[in-house]
Amino acid sequence: MQNKGLIKFFAILFALVSIYQLSFTFVANNVKSDAKAFAAGDSAKESKYLDSIGREKVFNLGFTDFTFNEVSDKQINKGLDLEGGINVILQISVKDILKGLSNNSKNPVFNKSLADATANTQGNVSYLDKFFDAFEANSKGTVKLASPDIFANRSLQGEGGVDYQMTDAQVEKIIKRKVDESVESAFGVLRKRIDKFGVTQPNIQKLGESGRILVELPGAKDVDRIKKLLQSTAQLEFWETYKIEEIGNFLMAANESLKKTEIAVVETKPVVKDSLSALLTDAKDTATAVKGNNPLFDKIIAQGGGPVLGLFSPKDTATINGYFKRQDIKNLLSADQRYAKFVWGKLTTIRDAKDKDVEAVELYALKGNRDNVAAMSGGVVTDASDSFDQLGKPSVSMQMNGQGAKLWEELTGRAYTQKSNIAIVLDNIVYSAPGVSSGPISGGRSEISGSFDVTETKDLANVLRAGKLPASADIVQSEVVGPSLGQEAIDNGTNSALLGLFIVSLWMMIYYGKAGWYANVALAVNLLFLFGILASLGAVLTLPGIAGIVLTMGTAVDANIIIYERAKEELRSGKTLKEAISSSYSWTGAMRSIVDANVTHILTGAVLFIFGSGPIKGFATTLLIGIITSLFTSIFIARIFLDWSADKNSKITFVTRFSKNLFTNFNYDFLGVKKYTYIFSSIVVIVSFTSLAINGLDQGVDFVGGRTFQIRFEKPVDTETVKVGLAEVFEGSAEVKVFGNDNQLKVTTKYKVQEPGIKADEEVNKLLFDNLKQYYSADMTYNQFVNAYDGKKFGIVQASKVGPTVAEDIKTNAYWAVLGAMIIVGLYLIISFRKWQYSLGAIAAIVHDVIFVLGIYSLCYKFMPFSMEIDQHFIAAILTVIGYSMNDTVIVFDRVREYLGGKAKGSFNSIVNQSINSTMSRTINTSLTLILVLLIMFVFGGESIRGFIFAMLIGMVVGTYSSLFIATPVLCDTIPESEHKRIEEEHNA
Repeated sequence: MQNKGLIKFFAILFALVSIYQLSFTFVANNVKSDAKAFAAGDSAKESKYLDSIGREKVFNLGFTDFTFNEVSDKQINKGLDLEGGINVILQISVKDILKGLSNNSKNPVFNKSLADATANTQGNVSYLDKFFDAFEANSKGTVKLASPDIFANRSLQGEGGVDYQMTDAQVEKIIKRKVDESVESAFGVLRKRIDKFGVTQPNIQKLGESGRILVELPGAKDVDRIKKLLQSTAQLEFWETYKIEEIGNFLMAANESLKKTEIAVVETKPVVKDSLSALLTDAKDTATAVKGNNPLFDKIIAQGGGPVLGLFSPKDTATINGYFKRQDIKNLLSADQRYAKFVWGKLTTIRDAKDKDVEAVELYALKGNRDNVAAMSGGVVTDASDSFDQLGKPSVSMQMNGQGAKLWEELTGRAYTQKSNIAIVLDNIVYSAPGVSSGPISGGRSEISGSFDVTETKDLANVLRAGKLPASADIVQSEVVGPSLGQEAIDNGTNSALLGLFIVSLWMMIYYGKAGWYANVALAVNLLFLFGILASLGAVLTLPGIAGIVLTMGTAVDANIIIYERAKEELRSGKTLKEAISSSYSWTGAMRSIVDANVTHILTGAVLFIFGSGPIKGFATTLLIGIITSLFTSIFIARIFLDWSADKNSKITFVTRFSKNLFTNFNYDFLGVKKYTYIFSSIVVIVSFTSLAINGLDQGVDFVGGRTFQIRFEKPVDTETVKVGLAEVFEGSAEVKVFGNDNQLKVTTKYKVQEPGIKADEEVNKLLFDNLKQYYSADMTYNQFVNAYDGKKFGIVQASKVGPTVAEDIKTNAYWAVLGAMIIVGLYLIISFRKWQYSLGAIAAIVHDVIFVLGIYSLCYKFMPFSMEIDQHFIAAILTVIGYSMNDTVIVFDRVREYLGGKAKGSFNSIVNQSINSTMSRTINTSLTLILVLLIMFVFGGESIRGFIFAMLIGMVVGTYSSLFIATPVLCDTIPESEHKRIEEEHNA
C-alpha cells in the first residue's frame, strides 16, 4: 500500500480529534449528572443549577479551558426520544397574513379563494400556491389581485408595494415576499419567547418555504404551558365593556327567543340566585323561572356582576357562542349595541352549590364597532414584567410608549367618568376588566391582574416583551416524550449496541481468525470516528440513530468480508500472502464490488436524509457517516495490520478450523430452479396485492393524521373496556391496543385533530384523563397524568399529534422517497454496468422485496404482538432494505460480470451459476451478521422501534433471497440468446 505513513498520520490525527470532540460530551454528561443529584428530581431546581454554572469553567485542557455553556454547545445532543421533552411544528397561518395584507378585504372572490385554499389539502403544496390557483379559477380574469379592495390598498402601496396597474404575476411575487417577511417575523418572536423560557439547548428552525417552524425543547415537561406559550399570538387589546344591567334586556329577549327553537326539559329545581335570574323572576309568567325552561340562563353556574354577565361551564361555551352567532338573536340587540362582541374570560375554579371545585369561565360583552377594532391596541406596549399587585397577588406590569400613554389616559378618563370597566384582552380572552376609581391614568404604566399564578405571569410578560405574532401559529405536529421513557430508550439502545458489537466481533474471530481480529480493531476505530464526526457536526442522537449505529457495526465488516474472501481465493490460486493482499485490495479484486455496493447504499441513504425528518433524519445521518467511516477503516486501517503481518512473515490464512472448508466446494444450480422461484415469488406478490386490497395497511397518524398517546397504568387493564369508554367521548374515533407490556396501551384518535389552538389539545387531554382516572389510584392528578417529570411511571409517557396537512406532506414525501431511490439506483447501475439488463434485474429484486414486506405487514398487523404501523419509521426501513438489497445484488452482479468477461468454461447458465456460487461465503457471512444484529435490536431495542426493526429484518432475509433467485435470473433471461451463444463460443474456444 502506497503512502502508508501518510495514512497512519491521518488516522492518528483523526482519532485524536475524535477523542477531543467526544471529551465535551463526557464532561457535559458528568455536570448534568451532578445537577440531577443536586436537584433530587426537582426539574426546576435542576434547570436553575445548570443556568447558574453556565459561565463557570468546567473543563480545563491545560492550554485552554471551557465553560459549561461552551461544553454543552460541543457535545453530542440527545434527541427527544432519548432526552425527553417536547417537539412541535408550528404552522404560521398564511391565511391570516393574507387577510392582514388585504386589510380584511370583503371581496367575495378573495374570500372564496381563501376558503378553497383551506379546503384543498395537497401534499407538499403551499397554502399560498393553492390560494393563487384558487383565485385564478374563481376570478376568471374579472378581478385582479391588484384591485384597490384587495392588495392595492394603502398599507401595501408605495415603494416595493402593490400598484393597481400590476398584473397578477407581479403581485404574486410581492405577496410571496411579504409572507416570507411575516414568517421571518414570527420566527424572531418565537425565538425571543423560547430564549426566555429557561430550557437548556432549545432548537428552533424554519422548515423550508412552507411557513412551518420547528421547535424542540429537550427536557421540557409542562405540556399545556409550553403549547400555550408557543401558540399565543400575543394580540393584546383594550376594550370598553357593557355592564350587566345594560345588556340584561338583550339577554332576556335572547333567552325567550331561544325557547322557540331549543328543546327544554322541565325540572322543578330552585332558581340560581344571581342578577340574571333576578331579572327572570320579575317576569309575569312564573313558569319561565323553572330550571330547564331557559336555554341561555340555565347554563349559568354562578352569579355575575358589573361587566361579568355570568359564569358558565367551559363545555357550554361552544353552545353559547352558537346562540350569539345566530342572526335572529343578533337582531334583538338595540341599535346602539348592534356591534357588541361577546367574549370569554380566563378559565378559573369556583365552588359550586355542593361546595365542590368546578371549572368556570366568565362571559363579557365588549363595546364593539363597525370595523371590530379595539379602543386601544397592545402594540403600544414597550415593556412588560411579572410583579405583584397591591393585594400581593401575581400580576403583569406594562409600560406604554408616548402615543399609548396618551390613548390610555383618554380611555381611563372616560371609564372613570362613566363608571365603566376596561377589559384587558389577550388573544380574544379577557384576563381582567378593572374599573377606574381614581381618575385618568397618566404616564402609560398599567397592570394586568386576575386569577394568575407566578408561572402564568412570567409567561404572559414573556410573550408581551417578545411581541405579537403576525398571524396565528397552530401546532400541526407535536411529540411529547417523558424523561423516564427516554432513559429506557437509552438503556435499550445501549444494551442492543453492546450485544451487537460482541456478536459481530465474535463471529469475525471465529470465521477469519487473526484477520478477524484486525477487522475488529478496524470496527472499534470506526466507532470512534463515527462518534467523533457526530460530535463535531453537533448532530442529534436519536433512538433510530442508535439503530443506525448498530447497523453500521453489522455492515462495517462487510467490506472486510469481501476483501478477505477475495484474498482466500488468491491464496488458493497459489499467490503469496503479500500478493493475495495486494490483489484483493485492487480495483479488479474487491474494490470495484465495494465501491458499487456502497455507492448504491449512499444514494438510498441520501434520499432518506432529504425526505426524512426528525428521528428519521438522525437515522440517515448516522447511516451515511457510518458508511464513509466503515469504508475508510476497512480499506485502510485493516490493511495496515495485514501488511504489517505480511512484512513479519506472520501466517494469515483468513480461515479457522471451523470455516476452512465452508462453501469451498459449494455448487448449486440457481438458474435451474428459477421456474420454481418465479412461481413462489409470483404467488407471494399476488397474495400481497390481495391482502393490500382487502386488509389494507395499519396506517399510523404520520400518514392519516391524528393523535397518539402511549399510556401506562398501575396494573393491566381491559383493552375493549377502555376502547368503548374512549369511543364514547371521542365521538367514535378511538383505537386502543396493547403496546408492549399488558399495563401499557397505545391510544389513537382523530378527535378534533383539525381544530387549531391550544383549547382542542387541552380538551382531548382532559377527556382522556377523566375517562381513564378510574384505572389509577385516587391521588393521580391531571398534571401528573399529562405532564412529564423525572421518575414518572404512570400516565401519558409519550404523545404525538399530526395534523392532516402535515400527514399529506409526509405521505407524499414517502412515495417520492421510495420511487426516487429506485430510479436513482437504477440509473447508477446502468452507468456502472453499461447494460440495462443489470439495472432491470436489480429493480425487479427491489420491487419484489418491497411488495413482500408490505404483504407481510398487511397480512399480520391485526394479530402481531407489536405495532406494525406504516409511518415514517417504516419508510426509513423500506429505504434501508432497498439499500441493503441493492448491496447484495451488486456484489453478485459484479461477480457475474467478472465471470462472463473471464475464462470460465461451460454453458452460459453454468458460467453464471459458477459466479453466484463463488459469492456464497460473502453473501451468507454478511447477511448472517446483519440478521443477527437486527434480531438483537428486535429483542432488546425497545417497543418503540420494534416494528421498524421487524421491517428491516424481513427485508434483509427477502433481499438475500431475491439477489440470488430473482435479480440474477431476470438479468439472464433479458440478455438476448445471441449474446448467450457469443459468450459460450468465446469461453469454450
